[in-house]
Amino acid sequence: MILAVDIGNTNIVIGGFQDNFLFTERISTNHNRTAREYYIGIKNILSFNHIRFDIIEGAVISSVVPSVTGTVEKALSELTEGKILTVGYGADTGINILTDNPQQVGIDRIVDASAAAAEYSLPAVVIDMGTATTISVIDSNRNFIGGIIMAGVKISLEALAGKTSQLPKVSFEPPENIIGKNTSDCMKSGIIYGTASCIDGLISRIERSLNQKITAVATGGMSGLIIPHCEHSIIHDENLLLKGLVNIYNKNS
Repeated sequence: MILAVDIGNTNIVIGGFQDNFLFTERISTNHNRTAREYYIGIKNILSFNHIRFDIIEGAVISSVVPSVTGTVEKALSELTEGKILTVGYGADTGINILTDNPQQVGIDRIVDASAAAAEYSLPAVVIDMGTATTISVIDSNRNFIGGIIMAGVKISLEALAGKTSQLPKVSFEPPENIIGKNTSDCMKSGIIYGTASCIDGLISRIERSLNQKITAVATGGMSGLIIPHCEHSIIHDENLLLKGLVNIYNKNS
């Protein structure tokens, strides 16, 4: 079994892959947590999912939080004697990065794009909805040609409530009607239907820019909430990044 670990700004997603994913779990990203604390957290996840340590062949990591990367690497080294691969810009990902500065592209976006190129018809866009919402574009020749970055759903809603004196914090659930009858429903409509409409509009603009129909794939913690309200046909693949990590591990082993 290969452990695939995605270190994000808010959460660390961990998946165990052996022919398919045996489990996926999340723990919070904590800059102050020690390697031993991460080790205990991952060990508890494995135990909870009835995974024996001796079947772990290796691990692969993507990270957008450099200060946590080494700590998690050390924790994983206590769980397995197998290879631990931290995906960097020199790794074989199966795609070409055709941007002004490839090393400014987040590793998570590269891994997402690698997975989309391996799993789906091209050209494609990957919509990753986490702390930030990113859209990555892969052309028909397996080239990562750029994309879009905007504030994530949670950040947007927290900013709205935090920067105004009369708007409350609300839960992430769609209102009964797009036209809200009270402040809470108005905010819910804005964040859910507004974000969905934004994604629809961006997909349409990207298709016009490429002069091609594209495959749209969505992933990330908030995607399950937003994507069902989009009007475009969008594939929801919650394990896309983890699949990409496993593919890259295999390519580089």
